[in-house]
Amino acid sequence: MIKVGIVGGTGYTGVELLRLLAQHPEVELRAITSRGEAGTAVADVFPNLRGRVSLKFTDPAKSSLPDCDVVFFATPSGIAMQQAPALIEAGVRVIDLAADFRIRDVALWEKWYGMPHASPALVAEAVYGLPEVNRDKIRGAHLVANPGCYPTAVQLGLLPLLEAGCVDTAHLIADAKSGVSGAGRKTETQLLFAEASDNFKAYGVAGHRHLPEIRQELSMHAGQDVGLTFVPHLTPLVRGMHATLYARVTREVDFQALFEQRYADEPFVDVLPPGSHPETRSVRAANTCRIAVHRPQGGDTLVILSVIDNLVKGAAGQAVQNMNLMFGCDECAGLSQIPVSP
Repeated sequence: MIKVGIVGGTGYTGVELLRLLAQHPEVELRAITSRGEAGTAVADVFPNLRGRVSLKFTDPAKSSLPDCDVVFFATPSGIAMQQAPALIEAGVRVIDLAADFRIRDVALWEKWYGMPHASPALVAEAVYGLPEVNRDKIRGAHLVANPGCYPTAVQLGLLPLLEAGCVDTAHLIADAKSGVSGAGRKTETQLLFAEASDNFKAYGVAGHRHLPEIRQELSMHAGQDVGLTFVPHLTPLVRGMHATLYARVTREVDFQALFEQRYADEPFVDVLPPGSHPETRSVRAANTCRIAVHRPQGGDTLVILSVIDNLVKGAAGQAVQNMNLMFGCDECAGLSQIPVSP
C-alpha cells in the first residue's frame, strides 16, 4: 500500500484528493494536515467522506508526513517550496498542486507570484506533471509540479497542432472559462453566490498567473517561443472549465485524424467526432478531457474546444494520475469515475 499524506486538506482540491484517494485500491491515507481544523474529524468537515475517511486533521508540525511514501500539497502557492525540501531529503516523494515548481525561470516566477522562491534548486529537479507529455519522466520523479487547470485544458487542446508544426505559433488565442471553485475555498466578494450567480465576466486580461506557465509549455511543444493571447473568464458554475482555442493554419493536414492519432492511447483524453461541442457537464467529477476540432466555413482558422473538470483533470485527478505513474500502479487506478449527470 502507498502511504499518503496531504498538506492542506480543507480546500477544494484537498477534499477532492480525499474523495479520489479514499477509493484508491492501493492507497493508505496516513496524514491530513490543517492548522485551523487540527483535531477535528475529516468527516465532520466533509460529510461526504463519512464512513470512508476516519482520520482527523493534524497540525503540520505534529504530523507523520515524513513517514509517508508520497505527500500531496493542496496548498496556496508559497507553501510547498518551504516544506518540500525536508520531505524529499527524508525520501518522501512530493506532488505539488500549486505553482511553486511549475515555472522553470525562477525570476519569472518571483515576478508573477510576488515573493522570493524558497527552494530555487528544486525547480530544476521538478518534473512537470502532464502525463500526456512527460509520462516517462514522471515515473522516476521525486518532485512533480502538477499543472494548473487552465494550462491543462489549453495544452491538451493545442498540443497536437504544435507538435505537428501546422499552425501559426505567433498568434495563438486561448479564450477560457472556469467555474468558481477554481478560485479556491475562500471568502471573497466576487465568489459570493449573489455576486457570481447569473453573471459572467472576464478577468486577468492584462495578465494572469497561469500565462507564463502556459506560454512556457506551449513553447516547449512548438520548439520555439509562441505568441499567446490568454483571457480567463469566471462563469456561474461550481465545477467546469471550457477553453475555446484559435490557431491559424499554415500547413494542411487531416486535423481530426491528427488529434485522434495523438490521443489514441491516452486514457483520459477523448477526441469527439467531427462537429461535436463538448460540455462541461460531460466531464463533471471525472479525470477526463474532451476535445472537439472545428474549422468554421473551411477557413484558415481552427477552433479547438477543450473541456475538463477544473478540480479533477485540472487538479486532484491529475495529481492521482501522476502518483499512479510514480509508484508503478495502473495509471487509471482510483480514477474510473463516470462523469456525473445531471
